[in-house]
Amino acid sequence: MYATGTKKMLNMLILDILKEYSDEKHRLTQQEIIRLLKANYEMECDRRSVKNNVESLKEMGYEISMEDGYYLMEREFDDAELRMLIDSVLFSKSLTQKQAKNLIDKLRAQGNRYFSAKVAHVSNLPEMQHGDNKLMYALDKINDAIAEKKKISFIYNSYGKDFKLHPKKETAYIVNPYELVANNGRFYLICNSDNHYDLAHYRLDKMTRVEILEEKVRPKKEIREFADGYSLPKHMAEHIYMFSGASVRVKLLVPDGWMNELIDWFGKDFRIQPSSKEGMMEVVVQCNEKAMLCWALQYGQYVEVMEPMGLREKVRKAVSDMYEKYNE
Repeated sequence: MYATGTKKMLNMLILDILKEYSDEKHRLTQQEIIRLLKANYEMECDRRSVKNNVESLKEMGYEISMEDGYYLMEREFDDAELRMLIDSVLFSKSLTQKQAKNLIDKLRAQGNRYFSAKVAHVSNLPEMQHGDNKLMYALDKINDAIAEKKKISFIYNSYGKDFKLHPKKETAYIVNPYELVANNGRFYLICNSDNHYDLAHYRLDKMTRVEILEEKVRPKKEIREFADGYSLPKHMAEHIYMFSGASVRVKLLVPDGWMNELIDWFGKDFRIQPSSKEGMMEVVVQCNEKAMLCWALQYGQYVEVMEPMGLREKVRKAVSDMYEKYNE
């Protein structure tokens, strides 16, 4: 609340009213602004003061229309951007239910009252799946560590039969943090441990007791993937399920009409070759082997792994094991 009767704050009070009550479909007259100033801030003013202060706001860089009523034309976020951000929070599996609700409420407050009314139902969705861990604390700590180029330690957990998180081992993991990414509604840390030369991934919602250490991170030039020319989009396309480990060249046999599915999973970094099999095409893609095994089993009804032979054999064995289970 601004100080009652402080004329020096009049332009800021008018700006608040324009943010809260106006948009292209809801333009305010001078008299309506005067009424809202009185009702909300106990501030008295006349029409000339409203006009002068709005013109002052325009000189300060605010885009305000004065035709057929006043409204704020440009905001930090438009309605579509706010809705996209709210949906991202809503469907995040990493945030706790309380964290998700608090974030959604803050985002709603960035719009005017008409936007807030349109998304009032969003925060009343307790049945949405959310995490159990207080992710925001870990996120903040890791961001600081990356900025300061320092190592971190943490306890890594997994779910037990009691549906609660339990440490995978009592001793802390110590890693060199490099990047944070979001994938399939989860946040992951891309990092490296000193006894390995490849990158690893850890889910933030399974990390507890995150601490920043004084020791500096390992130089990127010592990490194999960074030395080979690291690209985050390429890395994400090759690690579709965020498994750690090296990528391999994979040749697939897929239906001709599968471009949408391939691009959704692998981006556009793959090659297409003609196939002698009618209605099919050969696709060559670089992908993490464990991830490709899962992907090939997921789409096994339509897709065939041709190469490498080691991966093909793993798919064959997995399919055989599945057949045995369902053939009893």
